[in-house]
Amino acid sequence: MSSLDLFVARPGRISLRSLRHIDLTLVLAWAVIAIVAAWAVAPGLFTPHSGTIGIAGNQLKAPDAAHWLGTDEIGRDVLARIIYGSVNSLSGAIVAVAVGLFGGTALGLFAGAIGGKVDDIIMRLVDVMLSIPGLLLQLSIIIILGFGTINVAAAVGVTTVASFARLMRSEVIRVRRADYVEAAFGSGGRFSAVLWRHVLPNSLGTIISYAALQFGTAILAISTLGFLGYGAPPPIPEWGLLISEGRKYLTSAWWLTAFPGLAVILVVLAANRISQSLRRTS
Repeated sequence: MSSLDLFVARPGRISLRSLRHIDLTLVLAWAVIAIVAAWAVAPGLFTPHSGTIGIAGNQLKAPDAAHWLGTDEIGRDVLARIIYGSVNSLSGAIVAVAVGLFGGTALGLFAGAIGGKVDDIIMRLVDVMLSIPGLLLQLSIIIILGFGTINVAAAVGVTTVASFARLMRSEVIRVRRADYVEAAFGSGGRFSAVLWRHVLPNSLGTIISYAALQFGTAILAISTLGFLGYGAPPPIPEWGLLISEGRKYLTSAWWLTAFPGLAVILVVLAANRISQSLRRTS
């Protein structure tokens, strides 16, 4: 084989070798998240049907060419309801993760960096929060804030602050013992500057992977609260509400609960798979 043949063949072998290392489950997980995110950003591009207005004579139709996932009891397209429901479900999950991530990261960084009595007080508060069942704490917060997707998301986020704080504290304590952090303090670095430049960036790897995991958990928690009637009010579509509305027709119209439930399952599994990949690389 000539040198030219080797030059031409080598890229092909490299590309084939790289393809063998592609994790299809991870690709599918990112594809699921990307599709659902696109639904949330521009739902009108993916369905010509309304998410709230039904069509007379189309009640409880099984999946067919006109309505891929069937219709509900007042003739609304189920796929359109799922697509438009992703706006509330995903935005709620993002708010919940943001509340837990920023609140827990700040508490954990503060406790792990300062130590002493401050650390003891914060960690005892974290222990108290972790001892309360998550659903009970969420319902208590919702009673105070009121119903609605954002209030439900805030309640879910508050219940995750303690777990974020504990994980962040352990990472901060681990990083603070590193040689480069001790060298930064020894060279005259200010406490806040060392925390910002060295401790915080090197503590965030595990936190980011945990946030991806909590995204799936938040979707599940928000859907659960929506199923119980604390989320978006009808006729606003939300995945948990869709499952709740469809349970009355389980024997005659299985698609009303099966497809919204499948959407929740796929997003949760995708978030868990992405979290695993981030944890391996952190």
